[in-house]
Amino acid sequence: MNSTQQTTLPPSLLPRLGMFATTSLVVGGMIGSGIFRNPSAMAEFVHSPYLLLLVWVVAGVVTLFGALTNAEVAGLIPVTGGQYQYFRAMYGEFVAFLYGWALFVVIQCGSIASITFVFAEYVDTLLPLWNLPEHVWESWAIHLPFATIFPLKSIGIKLLTIAGVGLLTLVNITGVREGGFVQSVLTSAKVAAMLFLVAFAFMSPAGSIAHITTPSSTAVPVGSALMLALVMAMNKALWSYDGWNNLTYVSGEVVNPQQTVPRSLILGTIICISVYVLINLAYLMILPIDQLAGAELVARDAANLMLGSAGATFVSLAVIIATIGTSNGTILASSRVYYSMANERMFFASAGRIHKTYKTPSRALLYQFIWTSVLVMSGTFDILTDMLIFVSWGFYALGAYGVFVLRRKMPEAPRPYRTWGYPVVPILFIAFAVVFLVYTVMADIDNYQRGMRALEQSIGQGPEASAPVILNSVWGTLLLATGIPFYFFFKRSQNNAE
Repeated sequence: MNSTQQTTLPPSLLPRLGMFATTSLVVGGMIGSGIFRNPSAMAEFVHSPYLLLLVWVVAGVVTLFGALTNAEVAGLIPVTGGQYQYFRAMYGEFVAFLYGWALFVVIQCGSIASITFVFAEYVDTLLPLWNLPEHVWESWAIHLPFATIFPLKSIGIKLLTIAGVGLLTLVNITGVREGGFVQSVLTSAKVAAMLFLVAFAFMSPAGSIAHITTPSSTAVPVGSALMLALVMAMNKALWSYDGWNNLTYVSGEVVNPQQTVPRSLILGTIICISVYVLINLAYLMILPIDQLAGAELVARDAANLMLGSAGATFVSLAVIIATIGTSNGTILASSRVYYSMANERMFFASAGRIHKTYKTPSRALLYQFIWTSVLVMSGTFDILTDMLIFVSWGFYALGAYGVFVLRRKMPEAPRPYRTWGYPVVPILFIAFAVVFLVYTVMADIDNYQRGMRALEQSIGQGPEASAPVILNSVWGTLLLATGIPFYFFFKRSQNNAE
């Protein structure tokens, strides 16, 4: 495909998203479940309020570098399909297909499943959901290499998760403008709720600035243990920032995409960094680092200390709004990639159909819903997020390097935006991604070995106690590799059609 073809908008999709809606997609794509759940796990890794805040700031700056780099390509190739089409221009069809396939099997569908699962968890805190007795869901265990899963565990939460994804899928089938409007409303509501929580934390008598400077009673890890702890904490922070590039998938439906998309990417990322740093300061004002490490639902626990049960209820509602908004944005954006792939005969053909009335990729949305439902029933929040972050960052590194590739391949093409700080910013982003991936594998192996030692000690304590931990980097890579035979299948179908 040449550059002229790449910048031609698909005639069936209509440009209806303006600056506010697109910035809402960026912010809404990032601010979801992670910020309400991950700080406690991160605090448990680093045992230091300073290191906790440092991880959030570094992850935010790195994400901004990624957005600055990606914005140049977004302005250069403003088409529906986003990063998938970028990879086609950079590296060819095979790499582009593997990226699109990874989005479907783990990255985006996994994100939708994980985010909406947290929505259902918080609903469960307000209205306890139905569950099966332990002996029933344990008896339906499925044993896999390096993992055991329990599809019927927390069945009420899982069913509500699937119902939530299904409802949002229907909203997005009815039109991109409708989906964009819902996204704008939900994003505005959740940012306002988070700022409200921050304000109360700084004004509440339950809060203390001393908590931010109070060290943990547990020694901070040093040496290689500190590096592994920082990587595991960074993994959680990067998950919370993930989704910043969702906007690129719907570039073909954006008004004046050459200017709107780069501006929204940068503005949305800066907003998200600001909100995350403020909310973590608020957590630390209320919960000293050791209490933060032990908090299962950190935002709810902090609000409960400030405002009692009314505060906990308020935060639960805020998390429900935040997670459903992020899920909506991911559902809207991701389906456009499969639609784009199907139009090139590199995905299931029916995914390329446009709804006659609503002019949306309804079949792509339906396939996305079906596979997301499978992931909901088969995985957990931590398994899905750890796998998708590992796979995502491999492609993020490739995408950033692609800026150099396109400057060589398309030197004369108009670029409404050029990467600020080029070439330093892309190089720093790529270097971070490579180091992060290497240390992620090391941390994954370390965690797996710890899990296997725990397994040896738990023999005879029941199926849940004896379930092996999952090697996330291996399973993420295996899911990605399932795309290789599908590539040749779709390629043969493409050749036969021609």
